[in-house]
Amino acid sequence: MTSLFALVDCNNFYASCERLFNPDLIGKPIVVLSNNDGCVIARSNEAKALGIKMGAPLFEIKDLLARDGVHVFSSNYELYGDMSRRVVLTLSEYSPNVEVYSIDESFLDLGNFLHVDIQAHARAIWERVPIATGIPVAVGVAATKTLAKLANRLAKKSRKANGVLVLTDPVHVEAALKATEIGDVWGVGRQYARKLALYGVRTAYDLTRQTDSFVKRHMTIVGLRTVKELRGEPCIDLEMVPPSKQNICTSRSFGQPLIDLSDIEEALATHAVRCATKLRKQGSCASALTVFLETSRFAAPGQVYFSSRTVQLESPSASELVIMPQALGALRAIFRSGFRYKRTGIIVTGICPAGQVQQSLFEPDNRKRDSGLMDSLDTLRKRFGHSVVKYGVQGTAGKWEMQSGKLSPCYTTRLDDLIKAR
Repeated sequence: MTSLFALVDCNNFYASCERLFNPDLIGKPIVVLSNNDGCVIARSNEAKALGIKMGAPLFEIKDLLARDGVHVFSSNYELYGDMSRRVVLTLSEYSPNVEVYSIDESFLDLGNFLHVDIQAHARAIWERVPIATGIPVAVGVAATKTLAKLANRLAKKSRKANGVLVLTDPVHVEAALKATEIGDVWGVGRQYARKLALYGVRTAYDLTRQTDSFVKRHMTIVGLRTVKELRGEPCIDLEMVPPSKQNICTSRSFGQPLIDLSDIEEALATHAVRCATKLRKQGSCASALTVFLETSRFAAPGQVYFSSRTVQLESPSASELVIMPQALGALRAIFRSGFRYKRTGIIVTGICPAGQVQQSLFEPDNRKRDSGLMDSLDTLRKRFGHSVVKYGVQGTAGKWEMQSGKLSPCYTTRLDDLIKAR
């Protein structure tokens, strides 16, 4: 049995999604902003060439953006998520096993592809995805996921690779390891990179030459797994089904400071519904929840406030009819008038499989009723969008909703936003 993985990474994914439906942007600098249009989270190559840094606050670079004609967009997660789904659907044509690693990256299992030219197969993926979706990609192939990640990075940087790099020849693998700085290795962060540099470990190749005991002592067993992967020994399998989360947090900064409890309740109720939906999606229930409320850290002295409250549920649940009232009760307990609040959120913990819930002896058993209602709500929301059915407490004013003054249309998911051919 032969182990072989491909990593397919979408090039400048957010910017590519914006260009796809507006060809006039091709060759133009593009940046995409974070929630509330705060800072830069994605850049086209042209924007990178202008020196725009990842994470740069919008207010600090406004003059630069205007001077150089940079096109600025708010994050359109609905569009990006749908385009990601289309890319993954295309990749499934080339392997029966696909792991969606992130919104713009997927691993493919190419092991045991008998009588298949892997170089040609990888090139076919590279050619097919832009044709099917309009999103350009880079493809890296190697014996382990960590080496595939490294190959993908080099495929983007090397003109000779032209977007595709298959690392199977030991000589080529060694050259790639020597060409990769230690801080660019998947799983090695800045802190480890600085620490390893003190011992003369500056490239991925240097790391593979260290003893297992040295790696375990300085990088723990997780680091040893990374080193073995760099040596060509597969230690990280594909995750076909994402592992269930042990806690789930839903929170957003408000688009503007809020002072009224009713406006904050609208936001928290929406977050509670989202948390409950995520629990049901992974087949879990939560036994506790924590609600927090905070002002801006940069508020004037005496106007900074943060508080939280944890509530233990009678029995684990994923029902909005249970989670939302408890969350709102906790919010009312920590709310203090006279502050300009910037953010609220909910964290659900004590998560267990829905099939292993022990019902409280003194609590009414409404599980069957709630389960049927939640199934109906999930079906409606999946088909028509999450806002198609709301609770009254979620309101309609939306004062808390994020700023997105530069949002592009949802070209693929909303009928009103479909491009009209003339």
